[in-house]
Amino acid sequence: MTNPLLTPSPLPFGLPPFADISETHYGEAIRAGLAEQLEEIGEIAANPEPPTFENTALAMERSGALLQRAAASFFTLVSADASDGIRSLETELSPLFAAHQDAIYMNRELFERFNALTTDGLDDESARLVQEYLKEFRESGIQLDDAGQERLRAVNAELSRLGTEYGQRVKEGMKQSALLLEDEGELAGLPADDIANAGEAARQAGHEGKFLLTLILPSNQPAMSALENRAVRRRLYEASVSRGCSGGSLDVLDLVRDLVRLRSEKAALLGFGNYAELTVDRQTAPDFEAVQSMMSRLAPAAVRNADVEAAALAEIAGHRLEAWDWAYYSAQVKKDRYSVDDQQLRPYFELDRVLADGVFFAATTLYGITFHERTDLAGYHRDVRVWEVRNEDGSELGLFLGDYYTRESKRGGAWMNSLVEQSALLGTKPVVINNLNISKPPEGEPTLLTLDELRTAFHEFGHALHGLFSNVTYPRFSGTSVPRDFVEYPSQVNEMWIMWPEVLANYARHYETGEPLPRDVVERLKDAELWGEGFGTTEYLSAALLDLAWHVLDTTDVPADPLEFEAKALASAGVAHTLIPPRYRTGYFQHIFAGDGYAAGYYSYIWSEVLDADTVEWFKENGGLNRLNGEFFRTELLARGNSRDPLESFRAFRGRDAELEPLLKRRGLE
Repeated sequence: MTNPLLTPSPLPFGLPPFADISETHYGEAIRAGLAEQLEEIGEIAANPEPPTFENTALAMERSGALLQRAAASFFTLVSADASDGIRSLETELSPLFAAHQDAIYMNRELFERFNALTTDGLDDESARLVQEYLKEFRESGIQLDDAGQERLRAVNAELSRLGTEYGQRVKEGMKQSALLLEDEGELAGLPADDIANAGEAARQAGHEGKFLLTLILPSNQPAMSALENRAVRRRLYEASVSRGCSGGSLDVLDLVRDLVRLRSEKAALLGFGNYAELTVDRQTAPDFEAVQSMMSRLAPAAVRNADVEAAALAEIAGHRLEAWDWAYYSAQVKKDRYSVDDQQLRPYFELDRVLADGVFFAATTLYGITFHERTDLAGYHRDVRVWEVRNEDGSELGLFLGDYYTRESKRGGAWMNSLVEQSALLGTKPVVINNLNISKPPEGEPTLLTLDELRTAFHEFGHALHGLFSNVTYPRFSGTSVPRDFVEYPSQVNEMWIMWPEVLANYARHYETGEPLPRDVVERLKDAELWGEGFGTTEYLSAALLDLAWHVLDTTDVPADPLEFEAKALASAGVAHTLIPPRYRTGYFQHIFAGDGYAAGYYSYIWSEVLDADTVEWFKENGGLNRLNGEFFRTELLARGNSRDPLESFRAFRGRDAELEPLLKRRGLE
């Protein structure tokens, strides 16, 4: 069979023909794509004509089409539907990708052509393209001598291998750490559909008649808020927080030590004091000190609020509070103090209705776009759904894929990624995916969401909108290709519509009766908004500060005992709380160790939330959910990608720099 990835897809919007692609096709196409782009790069670098924007920068932007097409499809499967063969291929290919990147950005002839370009006469986006390429050359080691470049290549290859191995161990560790229970009585307190899910998970794992509580990636597991059996809560908690650090083949602490040491060496090679400084140099934050200052300002207030919450929980518990008690008694406080029962809310948040009448409805009301399910188009798994998205005038915008259910072949967490990126230069429209990890109910049963899953659905769709609305010339700047500490901002803004009265009334209806969520319940939800912020902010900040602690180390400071280091780092930062583990501990901090996407950048969520909270205030001041506001936000911010400085886009939208006060108010940190 001809490899379908070797030629552009014939499907609408360039959606890959997944049904025709076999595992062997990915390796063949990626290797061909790597070779083809290097040949294209060689031609650009060796061009005898004087360097011009057209024969250098534009030629670079057009290069690598086959590689992009094959890699986008492959890495979608790596995250969302990885077989043993795909995981093996990932291990094999990851150092090749690192070497490929080095071959491009350590190419001295290519750099000299870019360095000779003038931006005179170029439009702003084109001038920025040249500047961004030059910055990437410099941050990839173009200034190093041959020996320095050779060492950096070796470091990058090893970092790629270690990150891949870390991610694969964490994924398998989640599976191995799932809690197997013998008796349904041990699940007392869980709603019936969760018990059914646990039974089905056990059956699929070969434990007929038993019950399996599978894990999600963060420390705190949703079932702990409902399980009445304290001993089971403890077992679930300990299974969660001990992942990756209990010895055996899935222990990741050896990988962490090597990753941290090599990242420190890489930063030093590139002229930075530590890896955190290297990371922040690529972000919107002015410098590492600004990040540290903000985190230090927030941490004491967050811990004080958490202590107040802990006192309230201890009072209602009537016994010594432990970490595995927090979620359970927090749910009790919400019931007693605010008359809010998270489990009783779930029948009002049915997945299909949340999507059509909540997520999509808000987007249609705000931006005029419409969604049309394409059952004739298939994703990479039978659970993937495909919608064509159109502008208000009926013109095509792109494709949106939704992959909402958890499975063994999918990594934990939730994310958005692109299969095709928008580019006027290449004439491509966006194809984007949202992935969640919701337990799939038994056949014929509804999918009822928790409040957290509801929030995640809106959040990830904010990323999708950022990709769908991209309106840039160059693929390098498309959609979410912005600095890491800006990328979470649009997704966080989209969460505001969850409780917006017009949106909530449209989707929050009982799946059996169609009755709307009672108004008094809505009011109680609003009253309870600040409850738990102490826990949530402390949990998040401890992970973000732990991330920074790992990435300010010198190569000689890498600890022999990572868990001892973790404890000392949290204590030093003032966020060591016996009842609140970091959202991610070192043993399963996939964001920062499985690749370098968020390494020294997990602070991005709170940094972006400053922009988000200020933006929510703007919407409230200007009439909220209406087309005029949506068009302005789309045009000035979402459509811009990285085609101009993202903070310039924020200023163009907001009329000024962001202010911290709305965030402090939102999180109860004034």
